[in-house]
Amino acid sequence: MKDSYVILKTLLRTEKGAVLAGSNKYLFSVQKDANKIEIKRAVEGIYKVKVQDVNTQVVNGKLKKVRQQIGKTPDWKKAVVTLKDGHKIDLA
Repeated sequence: MKDSYVILKTLLRTEKGAVLAGSNKYLFSVQKDANKIEIKRAVEGIYKVKVQDVNTQVVNGKLKKVRQQIGKTPDWKKAVVTLKDGHKIDLA
């Protein structure tokens, strides 16, 4: 079994994440090979909350140009975690 702190890389603090936090949803950057069950257990273990639903999405990296070379940022996976009513993650 993977460690919870390895599965969850970071809590994404973006504008979209701030809007979703009002509806009890939180954005996380997660390990690319983590599944929804592992993500749910990791969030419940670290933040001591009850998770209702987990939605995941693989975000493709973008092409970037550095001087004359073309490169690519890495692909990454994000998870939208919906918490049960009465639970919330303290963002302070």
